[in-house]
Amino acid sequence: MKRWYVVQVYAGYEDAVKADLEKRIVERGLQDYFGEILIPAAKLRQFFEAADVQDQQLFPGYLLIEMEIVPGVIRAVTSAPRVLRFLGGMDPAPLSQKEIDRILSQMKGEVTVGKKREEFIAVGTDVDISEGPFAGFVGVVEKVDHEGEKLTVMVSIFGRMTPVELGFHQIKQ
Repeated sequence: MKRWYVVQVYAGYEDAVKADLEKRIVERGLQDYFGEILIPAAKLRQFFEAADVQDQQLFPGYLLIEMEIVPGVIRAVTSAPRVLRFLGGMDPAPLSQKEIDRILSQMKGEVTVGKKREEFIAVGTDVDISEGPFAGFVGVVEKVDHEGEKLTVMVSIFGRMTPVELGFHQIKQ
């Protein structure tokens, strides 16, 4: 069964490594053991130049390879020039389907890729809610979940402080 694995390569050589691996796979007759080889990149829009859209790599120095682990396949990849190693060493660990779905949705533009705002959000900070049913309200940050990119904000509703869960993208400071 083919699974997705992460390969570390020299940064800046991702395209060359991908082309070389595709060539090696065909030369060695290993097409049955390989699926796609991806360079995770997403289109990022520049804030001040509305028409300027650039491809930016999500993980510089890494490739995603869909492959089946059988004898000789790992060696075929690691022996390629500019390939450093598999994540997980000689016993590579496959990515979960959830991780692959998120990366693929970022590449298709379904998930926004941008700078995280978590470093600016602290407990006790006043925030303006900019999106959702509480847009226009002001609240105080009570809890920050960095992994889920969510906050619990205390908002005054009818004179009572009520906890509201919001995403980082729904607030402004």
